[in-house]
Amino acid sequence: MKSNYLLVHGSFGNPFSNWLPYLRKEMESKGLEVYTPDFPTGVGKQNYENWSNLLKTYVEGNIVNENTIIFAHSIAPIFICKFLVENKIKVKRLVFVCGFNNYLGIDKDYDTVNKSMYFDSLVDVKNYCSDIVCFYSDNDPYVKYEAEKEFANTITENQVLISGGDHLNSESGYTEFHNLLQYL
Repeated sequence: MKSNYLLVHGSFGNPFSNWLPYLRKEMESKGLEVYTPDFPTGVGKQNYENWSNLLKTYVEGNIVNENTIIFAHSIAPIFICKFLVENKIKVKRLVFVCGFNNYLGIDKDYDTVNKSMYFDSLVDVKNYCSDIVCFYSDNDPYVKYEAEKEFANTITENQVLISGGDHLNSESGYTEFHNLLQYL
């Protein structure tokens, strides 16, 4: 069965922000099947339960399965890990950008919406995906390098450090992200 793709935005984001539209366009130009869910954002709306409920509809529709490759940014990598572990769902590949876990201190609103995504069994995601790559930078203004590095070290040896990449989002110039194309 052919691979399909899921692109997952971060906190206070949407499918039309950062490098997600670029990646979607590149995938569609190759005839690939790609989905970009619009998860609820904002204090009182963004939490693990609401995001999980939306992603479960993709599982029930057989969109997320053993042939799925997931690209996720910022808070989305830990959300995806927690979801896969708790629901015992295997996927083909995980490509994470600026992932982190159990990190507080960005600001009150981000801490509020991110907190429910964290969990203590991160290493267990390796039981549900054996092909994981983590991109991160050495100067992220939101999440400390050590938090992103610890996240990556816990789940994979396949890591890409982008020096001076900030949060690898549009405000740091990442409306396109060519490095991700090699993981299609």
